[in-house]
Amino acid sequence: MPDLAETLSDITARMLAEPERGHVADYIPELAKVSPQHFGITVITADGQEQSAGDAHVPFSIQSVSKVFALVEALQSHGEAVWARVGREPSGSAFNSIVQLEAEGGRPRNPFINAGAIAVTDLIAAGHEPREGIGAILRLVRRLTGDPSITVDGAVAYSEAATGFRNAGLANFMKSFGIIAGPVGNTLDVYFHQCAIAMTTRQLARAGRFLMNAGVCPDSGNAIVTPERSRRIAALMLTCGHYDASGDFAFKVGLPAKSGVGGGILAIAPGQASIAVWSPGLSPQGNSLLGTQALEDLSRAMGWNVFQP
Repeated sequence: MPDLAETLSDITARMLAEPERGHVADYIPELAKVSPQHFGITVITADGQEQSAGDAHVPFSIQSVSKVFALVEALQSHGEAVWARVGREPSGSAFNSIVQLEAEGGRPRNPFINAGAIAVTDLIAAGHEPREGIGAILRLVRRLTGDPSITVDGAVAYSEAATGFRNAGLANFMKSFGIIAGPVGNTLDVYFHQCAIAMTTRQLARAGRFLMNAGVCPDSGNAIVTPERSRRIAALMLTCGHYDASGDFAFKVGLPAKSGVGGGILAIAPGQASIAVWSPGLSPQGNSLLGTQALEDLSRAMGWNVFQP
């Protein structure tokens, strides 16, 4: 088995020297300010080994990676009723597309595209003030990491809300079909704030450990989700976690993972490792360009591809 620290050091050196870094998500003004020169990565293995390299201690907006934690929270509070609101199929369309919603009665294809995540967030927000809805997701993330300092970046949340016209359109369109039950404004407020949660790669890798560990938090030994639900969440991450590039990511990297337009990716090697990588420059599909390359290199070097015998 290759030395993990040495492998991460080598990957980080290559990524930092890479001239083509993608483009930051400049349609969200606060994200447009982030330098594409950043690169950080953290790996936490099943035996508790933790290795980081690069900008692993710099907080960033996790954006759509938060959809994994929102899905967990919704499943804990609403169980299998979640799937009446949202499907489990890859979309094959851009993360903020409205096309399939119109063709399929307003029910989003999966919980990791924007429409699906907004529908999931509506379940969490139901009957609560927005502050209580985002509080539930924050409590889960803090519980998973054991870190009460994790919070929402208020400037990013404001920036999201000020420019989130497409998301507002998706939410109102779903409201017309009865998929969104609560007030659209409340649901969007929670959604924009959950996307603005700020974490480091170290914190994010810690938050993902329960999926590496069959649903059990290694710190407490408490089950966050059942083993079956953990497998199903991982399956959705593999098939839907990178929007319309999910198939290509599975082809190259072979790990369940969820990306965000802040440049973060949470990847899981089941039974082996929880991995978080951050590089703000994005591919045309909205996924971290160098983060994806780093995960491909890491998966190959460590033999963590789930399709590898």
